[in-house]
Amino acid sequence: MGVKLGVVMDPIESITVKKDATLAMLLAAQKRGWMIHYMLQSDMYLDQGQCRATIQILSVRDDEKDWFSLGSKTDIALSELDVVLMRKDPPFDMDFIYSTYLLGQAQREGTLIVNDPQSLRDCNEKLFATQFPQCCPPLIVASSQEKLKAFHKQHEDVIYKPLDGMGGASIFRVKAGDPNLSVVIETLTDNGRQQIMAQKFIPDIVNGDKRILMIDGEPVDLSLIHI
Repeated sequence: MGVKLGVVMDPIESITVKKDATLAMLLAAQKRGWMIHYMLQSDMYLDQGQCRATIQILSVRDDEKDWFSLGSKTDIALSELDVVLMRKDPPFDMDFIYSTYLLGQAQREGTLIVNDPQSLRDCNEKLFATQFPQCCPPLIVASSQEKLKAFHKQHEDVIYKPLDGMGGASIFRVKAGDPNLSVVIETLTDNGRQQIMAQKFIPDIVNGDKRILMIDGEPVDLSLIHI
């Protein structure tokens, strides 16, 4: 009997087919004969201590014009699945946190959750990278307007970004002499109440970036995705 795979993701009709890593994973799973159970974050719920979800059986295709089909909706316990991929994109907000608690319950009931719900909570995508400063451009994480301005004065061409976003949302590039520096910092930090990240701008970004998938700390062969 094939593996029963669940996937929690953003609406599949809205993904960018040519570069979506989740779709690539699902295509590989389907090729192996696994049955894919699709759900949104809002489809999960807890009932009498059991994690459940409204799911649809998903069929995927490597076709930018027609990449998926969905079956009818069914209510199941996530413990009926062998593995669940948590692939919901940020924002890393409280709804995301609560979803990891629900998935943690499914994990306790015997379902493999990838990535581990606690790791998803602990490893903020932007802050986690700061553990490897040798791989990062000069950066600072702060809410202080004074410190964020001093960083800009030092590096002159700076990227400011929230810590909970993705896909370029609310990211600002501020060059030397830009009159919007103060308002950008005030807006992103909510007037000093929220930490943000500032990075020295790296011109090579015009060449795109690359994503490497890791399993148990090891890069997966042939998993390099050019964005």
